[in-house]
Amino acid sequence: MAGGRVQVRRIYEDPEPGDGTRVLVDRLWPRGMSKARAALDEWCKNVAPSDELRKWYGHDPDRFEEFGRRYRRELEDPQRAEAVAHLRGLAKDRQLTLLTATKRPEISEAAVLATVLQS
Repeated sequence: MAGGRVQVRRIYEDPEPGDGTRVLVDRLWPRGMSKARAALDEWCKNVAPSDELRKWYGHDPDRFEEFGRRYRRELEDPQRAEAVAHLRGLAKDRQLTLLTATKRPEISEAAVLATVLQS
């Protein structure tokens, strides 16, 4: 990908000047977060994993590798693929920050998505 970078952050962290375009990639709105404090440019729910996959995974670190494989397969679904293409466009020549509410963003759908967008 020429130009931009993709990073992953928790939505509960304060926005930083280097965040660039800030996109929430969770299906559910983060508990206790106001829209003003979130400082989002977009909420891209269509790219989130299915409820079934999310519940199966449960953020269990031992399941992360398999979660990533299953989630990548879900991203091939036309509606999700369109959302991925949109995010690729946003990241083409600027910083893109994928936001998630999870406590461990390094083992979240946002981390898998960042890898997909950078490949």
